[in-house]
Amino acid sequence: MLNHPLPLFRFALRSTSAALAAFALGLAVPAAAQPAQPDAVVNLYSARHYQTDEALYANFTKLTGIKINRVDADDAGILARLRAEGSASQADVILLVDAARLWKGDADGLFQPIKSKSLEAAIPARLRAQATPEGTTWFGFSTRARAVVYDKLKVKPADVDTYAKLADPKNKGLLCTRSGSHPYNLSLFGAMQEHIGEAKTEQWLTGLVANMARDPKGGDTDQIKGVASGECGIALANTYYIARILRSEAPADKAIAERIGIAFPDQQGTGTHVNIAGAAVARHAKHPANAIRFMEYLASVPAQEYFANGNNEWPAVASVKINNPALQAMAGDGFKPDAVSISSIGKNQVKIQQMLDRVGYK
Repeated sequence: MLNHPLPLFRFALRSTSAALAAFALGLAVPAAAQPAQPDAVVNLYSARHYQTDEALYANFTKLTGIKINRVDADDAGILARLRAEGSASQADVILLVDAARLWKGDADGLFQPIKSKSLEAAIPARLRAQATPEGTTWFGFSTRARAVVYDKLKVKPADVDTYAKLADPKNKGLLCTRSGSHPYNLSLFGAMQEHIGEAKTEQWLTGLVANMARDPKGGDTDQIKGVASGECGIALANTYYIARILRSEAPADKAIAERIGIAFPDQQGTGTHVNIAGAAVARHAKHPANAIRFMEYLASVPAQEYFANGNNEWPAVASVKINNPALQAMAGDGFKPDAVSISSIGKNQVKIQQMLDRVGYK
């Protein structure tokens, strides 16, 4: 999928109207919808809150005749609801946007294993749960990298080309992040623990706290804006937040894009951390066949192209080509992703949270 090491990138804005128009035409795959049956529904509990996903879901119904009933909440809220509902839950498919949350739902027994040759063939092993004789509990369908955004006026690219350097004293007073306990950061920190062990990870987190420009607050877009305004010199942000700014025609966003630089850390080492959006069939699904059909659709070429072109995520299916100018501006032909298994990161989150408490990472 993404295998060309490109340590650091400079951005250029491009017009996207033609690409978006072409994509909109390509999404409507010519196929007659099957006649809807009384139970031709799939109940989706989704943590994806992207307006662009509406066309993704509408296309599934058009192709299959299966209606999607959707409940929206964040990852933690969905897992809490599933636990509270138990066997009475109406959920068929669970769609989450973080590896640690997927691991947690799996560990709590909220998903059921499924067998699908098409999913096993399409989704790389590192982007899905470990298979058992009963099947596989969850699959990742798109990825986003945890990149470093830096102020080109203050920071040298060589000082942010690894995650380790974010804790270097030379970057004191420059770092901004959202809460350390946010799932995006927990997953990155969990990956670091896989690579360097508990003791060194805690030492690294101590260094991050020492280098903070301010207390953690806001979301990833706030961190990017903080760098562009000069409040911060360095920030962590998922790439799809960056891509939204690069694709924007707003003058303020164009000014941000001009000010910031982007680093994909550890291109000469373990690779840049990636997180996933993934799905599972609920333990007590009332329409399991429809649920599997929906998940297989998410691995199809039209859906995978939509993740890339509609929401600026990298497809999980290696053969899908990207036609997104913002992603291409960021990473050219690709970048080296961290090869650590996504399913191994979640188990570290309890210890990571304990470390965050000890080092005072808010």
